[in-house]
Amino acid sequence: MTDPLRIAQFTDNYGPGRSGILYAVQQLEGALLEAGHEVIVVAPAAKGPNPYHGHPRRTEVRLPSVRVPGIPARVATGRHAEAMVRGVGELKPDVIHVHGPGMIGLMGVALARRTGIPLVVTWHTDFAAYVEHYALLSPVMGAAYHVWRVAAGTGVIDEVEARQSAMAFRQAGRQRMVADLLGAGNAMITAATVVVTPSPKTARRVLTWTPDVDIRTIPNGVDPIPMEGPPIEPFAGVRFLYVGRIAPEKGIGVLLDAYRIVRKAVPNTELMVVGDWKKVPSLRARLLRAKRHPEVKLIGEVDRSLLGSYYAASDVFVFPSLTDTQALVLHEAAHAGLPLIVCDTQLDLVLEDKVNGEFCEATPDALAGAMLRMMDRVADPVARARAATVSRERAGRYTLASQNQAVLDLYGEVACGVRRTPITKPAPGRFARTWKRVAAMTRV
Repeated sequence: MTDPLRIAQFTDNYGPGRSGILYAVQQLEGALLEAGHEVIVVAPAAKGPNPYHGHPRRTEVRLPSVRVPGIPARVATGRHAEAMVRGVGELKPDVIHVHGPGMIGLMGVALARRTGIPLVVTWHTDFAAYVEHYALLSPVMGAAYHVWRVAAGTGVIDEVEARQSAMAFRQAGRQRMVADLLGAGNAMITAATVVVTPSPKTARRVLTWTPDVDIRTIPNGVDPIPMEGPPIEPFAGVRFLYVGRIAPEKGIGVLLDAYRIVRKAVPNTELMVVGDWKKVPSLRARLLRAKRHPEVKLIGEVDRSLLGSYYAASDVFVFPSLTDTQALVLHEAAHAGLPLIVCDTQLDLVLEDKVNGEFCEATPDALAGAMLRMMDRVADPVARARAATVSRERAGRYTLASQNQAVLDLYGEVACGVRRTPITKPAPGRFARTWKRVAAMTRV
């Protein structure tokens, strides 16, 4: 084994809700600790899964946080952020790994720019696609971005561009949100030693912003989920399954409309939805109406370790989202041998069109048509067996072991590289004063 490394993981998504980012970060923690390295986790204060808490080679730094309605993770307020940056810097990590452009992620970038520590940025989420759904995050992102410019000791946008952005912010709220998100993202990408993306889709998005970035595509690894949960009652017809977060940007409305069409055409079908549907006011009424039909099963949130039974008891996995960057549930379903219906043609790591599933447009009519066609395919034993074989083979290309090794190799590579020249730290207190000013402005 190479010399142990000390890796600082900066993430704005560490619960309480379960998410792909949470699992990805904790998976890396486990791999690092198992390999004998040290881990520093910087995250918002939140209750939730924390499997490595108390490990002797793990340091945990939590910042005060607030709940933002509709957001599955608590959001850091920025209090004590300067002390956090200083304290983590004193621990002298070999690599800083930032997971997304939130308040804490931007502070990780600031620390890297101040100290010259190599910076790895993983771009997990297509934030621009989430803008309309997460409007309440706009003031948080705007404040975080302006504070970052002070904490980093330099600005990314010149004064003329800043004035133009300010004018655009006043003219349209959506433009402001996009500008905040892209400003934060550009700050991270341009500061990074290496940018990691979980899929070619995300790599293409990042390269449109910054063509010269050193980018590596390392898909998140997923292993088969064992059959440890209680057995699910079998269904005599075709059972369609959705597993994941219940939110408007996931295309749940399109799925419900599509299934209504399918149910009228072929009554002997069932739609099973696994996810916490009770905490989403904008969808709860629709889901309650759908639940009146016995063919629609709203299961609620299920621990990931127990999902194997749901995949095994289903016939077709349906995923209408257009905002995911990889969609780990597609890998889970493929490991279980399920055929897939996917609305985003760029989510093609485990789907071969017309072989183990089908791509379709994200409209109720198109999705319903794909579901009806898939019913005919799963009724053919030969076609169904072929789809199961291809699904498992493609899912097997992206395991936890392969991802962990790729990321650990990357840490070793950047840790041995030439360190950047540290940027002069701003005057004491300036960072804190700036945060208070923008926080008051945005009512964070």
